[in-house]
Amino acid sequence: MIEKSINQIAEEDLHALLDNSVQEGKTIEYKRLLPGSSDSAKKEFLADVSSFANASGGDLIYGIAESGGIPEEVAGLTIGNIDLEISRLESILRDGIEPRIISVDISTVSLSNSKTALIIRIPKSWIGPHRVCYRGHDKFYSRSSNGKYPLDVAELRVAFNLSETITEKVRNFRRDRISDIFANETPVPFYENPKIVLHLIPIISFDPAQSYDIGKIANHHERMRPMYCTGWNYRYNLDGFLTYSAGGGGRSHSYVQLFRNGIIEVAEGLLLESQGEEPLIPSIAYERELISSLGDYLSILETLNVVPPIFIFLTLLGVRGYSMAVNRWKFLIDEIHTIDRDILLLPEVVIYTYHVNVEDILRPCFDSVWNACGFARSLNYNDAGEWAPR
Repeated sequence: MIEKSINQIAEEDLHALLDNSVQEGKTIEYKRLLPGSSDSAKKEFLADVSSFANASGGDLIYGIAESGGIPEEVAGLTIGNIDLEISRLESILRDGIEPRIISVDISTVSLSNSKTALIIRIPKSWIGPHRVCYRGHDKFYSRSSNGKYPLDVAELRVAFNLSETITEKVRNFRRDRISDIFANETPVPFYENPKIVLHLIPIISFDPAQSYDIGKIANHHERMRPMYCTGWNYRYNLDGFLTYSAGGGGRSHSYVQLFRNGIIEVAEGLLLESQGEEPLIPSIAYERELISSLGDYLSILETLNVVPPIFIFLTLLGVRGYSMAVNRWKFLIDEIHTIDRDILLLPEVVIYTYHVNVEDILRPCFDSVWNACGFARSLNYNDAGEWAPR
């Protein structure tokens, strides 16, 4: 795989592959021509792409002639309508692989000979294994240093078990961290108020070798604003990089912990602070703050080139006896229902791309909190599904 963002790859990067005799292998493959329209060509294309996804990910580069796996010439392609061709390839991938591979990127490189090279970057998938299912072709492929090969039964069993194990690791991490926060084992001394906790957990973070250059964010700490906070301190710590509010008595009411493996943990302890005898969840304020903050934190992961999917977890701590703050007269509420447990572990939401609407992502989480307070759904969404607080 070329060590650059796919949109930054230029012709000189392709020529560097020739100059350095970079051989085809587990993470890169060269093709002189684009896949044709025959069934056999499409099956070959699907096998190539799925093999990368089922292994370590990689780049499939069209427009480079090779011999014995060694690139010989950046010959380029003559493509009449690039957008139409990309759409054709995406359609083949969409219909020919199960489950669908998320976040496949296709980019082109203009060449000095007036032709074009086309690069398909396939991420390592954590929701596989992926199967080619085109026109009766029903096989799973992976890759080694010698190229793609079909998986046998034993390898398939391992692949399926690995997928289930990774998902369980994500959920266990969330549970362990919630247990620590509930026990006040936080990166900074924290107010002992009820808390809102948000976790962004990329599946790729559980690759033992995964680590990111968090200096990209540390040098622009203003992008890592703690929730419900206008001013904050920041520092490196053992786990990665931390921003946090400076409260009274050396305690903090909000922090963001960026782990070196790409996980983000957020905790906030003022929004749910009880202001009277009846503890209330501020039904608009906390949703607005989460919507605003989640967009910022997703932007951080995108900057670090963290590959989705990403699990998003919302948890409320210390909320037994809380109810939702609403206008009771307006909604004709006869009976107020309160949350029946201290720790409200809400179901996860999984995103597979950064091109998402944050209000839509969080709606299932918000609905669950309202459910815990006796309501059918969040009343801050209108009939069209838009976040439009009363």
